[in-house]
Amino acid sequence: MTIEPDEPPLTVDELAARAGVTVRTVRFYGTRGLLPPPVIGPRRVGHYGPEHLARLELIEELQRQGMTLAAIERYLGQLPPGLDAHDLAVHRAVVASWAPGTDEPVSGEELRRRAGRPLSEEDVRRLVAMDVVEAAADGGYRVDSGLLPLGVRLLDVPLSQEVILAARSTLIAHSRAAAQELSGLLREAVAERDAQDVRSLTAQMRPLVVQALLTTFQRSLRDELRLWLSEAQTGG
Repeated sequence: MTIEPDEPPLTVDELAARAGVTVRTVRFYGTRGLLPPPVIGPRRVGHYGPEHLARLELIEELQRQGMTLAAIERYLGQLPPGLDAHDLAVHRAVVASWAPGTDEPVSGEELRRRAGRPLSEEDVRRLVAMDVVEAAADGGYRVDSGLLPLGVRLLDVPLSQEVILAARSTLIAHSRAAAQELSGLLREAVAERDAQDVRSLTAQMRPLVVQALLTTFQRSLRDELRLWLSEAQTGG
């Protein structure tokens, strides 16, 4: 569940409720440095924003994947500084994709609750088109919980559905090509090892490879956007 940028800040109780954890958990993560400190407002009340919620949801997702607190600390410490709620939601979607079968059945009411905002019938149709949500025969839905936050954010992007789906197809095609090449490299590297070693190495490498791909893609996209904006400003 996400906080929209124009929503009022949350208290620690409200943050915990939105994330589905206890206040004690929020405070514990804060003492470990996994969550940044809140902004202290009037009457010494701590206020939390969208980045706090997004980071908390990322931490919870990492724990669901079986990572220890020490491993989570290392993971968060390697993230680029200054990530906003959207960037953190992307990381959470990637983390959720490590585990197979992240989709689960939900009712229409539950889908809207998890989205954290009202969803029109057109919004739901767009989520279905993006393969974030799948309509079920019983009138409910199957939802990819890892991709849902990202899909909901895409609903507000001022681009046509056709452009978003074309971008999705491009990403899938290039991701599959990269996955095939990396798989070939790893197969050669572990050709002489037994099955147990291969499974162990794969479990260790998968999150590292995913994070490396995400980081390099973000940097490449940033460079392309800078070039695009520079050309637009110079009329080139």
